[in-house]
Amino acid sequence: MPDVLQGTGVSPGAGAGPVRKIAGDVPEPPAGDRHGADRQGGDADAERDIALAALEAVAADLEERGERAAAAGNTDGRDVLGAQALMARDPGLADGVRAKIGEGVGAARAVFEAFGVYREMLAGAGEYLAARVTDLDDIRDRAIARLLGLPMPGVPESDEPFVLVARDLAPADTAVLDPAKVVAFVTEEGGPTSHTAIIARTMGVPAVVALPGATSLDDGVRVLVDGAAGTVRLDPSEEDVRAARSAVAARASALAEVTGPGATADGRPVPLLANIGGPKDLEAALANGAEGVGLYRTEFLFLDRATPPSDAEQEEAYRTVLEAFPQGRVVVRTLDAGADKPLAFLPAPGEEPNPALGERGLRMSLRHPDVLAAQLAALVRAAAGLTAKLQVMAPMVTDAGDAAWFAEQCRDAGVAHPGVMIEVPAAALRARDIAAEVEFFSIGTNDLTQYACAADRQVGGLARLQDPWQPAVLDLVAPAAGAGVPCGVCGEAAGDPALACVLVGLGVTSLSMSAPSLPLVRAALARHTLDQCRQAAEAARTARTAAQAREAARTHLPALTDLGL
Repeated sequence: MPDVLQGTGVSPGAGAGPVRKIAGDVPEPPAGDRHGADRQGGDADAERDIALAALEAVAADLEERGERAAAAGNTDGRDVLGAQALMARDPGLADGVRAKIGEGVGAARAVFEAFGVYREMLAGAGEYLAARVTDLDDIRDRAIARLLGLPMPGVPESDEPFVLVARDLAPADTAVLDPAKVVAFVTEEGGPTSHTAIIARTMGVPAVVALPGATSLDDGVRVLVDGAAGTVRLDPSEEDVRAARSAVAARASALAEVTGPGATADGRPVPLLANIGGPKDLEAALANGAEGVGLYRTEFLFLDRATPPSDAEQEEAYRTVLEAFPQGRVVVRTLDAGADKPLAFLPAPGEEPNPALGERGLRMSLRHPDVLAAQLAALVRAAAGLTAKLQVMAPMVTDAGDAAWFAEQCRDAGVAHPGVMIEVPAAALRARDIAAEVEFFSIGTNDLTQYACAADRQVGGLARLQDPWQPAVLDLVAPAAGAGVPCGVCGEAAGDPALACVLVGLGVTSLSMSAPSLPLVRAALARHTLDQCRQAAEAARTARTAAQAREAARTHLPALTDLGL
């Protein structure tokens, strides 16, 4: 194993300590379990009652943990655990357990198989819902542990601060962790949108996810975790630890020096905006100096519902966000349904072997224009009388025809500033055609990378192809950024300080990211001129691999080292 392991940094900072791994793996109940196999004299009614009681006990425990998290100031943790408790109490899940027991399956095996049905649905549904598979597995394992009388899976006890390592971390564990004891998280799975990443950022604990081989680290081995660089150093020297902590301190000092609107060192304005899922994300966005919203993911209003939210509910959610930025812009993405965000009231037209390439985003709106019309009308009403600039964009646009149709719907509804997302390679290549139909672009680098490199974002073995530093992806950004309309980036690439400079060098005019990334990007831009950004972009596009592109760009961005990045 190399001395330094590379994963994905999702929460900045440095933490050093011995490895402690999540304890208590719960085994799969034997497939042969029948009534009475795991308790004397069992019958269908008894098995059913025992299984459902275990699920209710898990739900109650999760709620209690959520209240403890909220009492400690972690309201995000309470929300996450509350959602898990709802999963444990899902009527469909209970029906699945009853059905399995009716077939003669024992309680523990029935729970395992009923969860398996849901697990397959989520795992194949794309990024957002696939990130919830870990949550589902945790509920399943807790219920099975209760049924089999096994120790509950969870965080190990330790008398000293430690680095917590796991395949992935369940919200039930992370939400009640003591940051004085857990100095960093490292997981083998997960990503920037996983609950581990969200809670780590909330707690201010360094975290690295998607680290190959993380669980093979020996318990007790000392490691140094850099949550900004995404690295884990084995057996670090005291000098290594001091240097890392010094870099974190220097970074904090440098960030404190840079305030105000985003701009390069020579004064080129680059508005820095926040990606949000709703009003609950506004506090963090404002605290980190967001100048507006560059991506309002409105689908979070629609998820986990049998019917669409009412017009009044939509209007209230949109107006709250618009009111938060009276002098800024709010870029709203219309409902991005389908693929990883299926909605019960907007079913796909049929079975889709690859939902990521199916009827999602604007393609679903073309099939259900009434839903889009209602959303646009609610946005117009929400913006009435306010000074924030409302911009509305469509996801999954492929060509000028798509863009023209969407712009027409916006005009009919009274939306003054229509735009589109560039996340399909065809749209990037023919960006000038699309620019003739709309006012602005926003590049979704996550999907653009996935589609350009034919690399499913959920397949960990393809991580090297899911890197927005791929020169081919930068080659697709360039024509979109140079198509003659304002062009932002709202994918994860915008939150990488080095890549943010490259994107500005390519002609991108604004950057939108998760709130905690804003100070780092602001500082990186403020220390480099537009010419340096352009040189970095040219060097990155000339490279042959993502790693070479990153290294080449950094030679033109010397202040990144001063920032400890």
